[in-house]
Amino acid sequence: MPGNPHPVVMKQTSDEVHLLTRLRDEAHRFAITFHRKLRGKRTLKSALDDIPGVGPARRRALLSAFGSVKAIRGATASQIGAVPGIGPELARAVADHLRNK
Repeated sequence: MPGNPHPVVMKQTSDEVHLLTRLRDEAHRFAITFHRKLRGKRTLKSALDDIPGVGPARRRALLSAFGSVKAIRGATASQIGAVPGIGPELARAVADHLRNK
């Protein structure tokens, strides 16, 4: 205890020290997992994320139909519009956005 002239001394093999060690390790594990999750969300970004009207469901539909953003970039607006859930206006917007990047 900081500032206490009589510190509590415990054996390194005692159950109390073991419990405190486990609490510390769990707190560190929780913090590290949280920060890894935040960092992962920041770094995993697709070119499709910047297109208005394309959310997670439409992004999945496009990627499952074409396989990659590169393949979507090479597709025509009519091919993109053939994907279920993607209308002709959105298909043109996707094609234009990916070609301009």
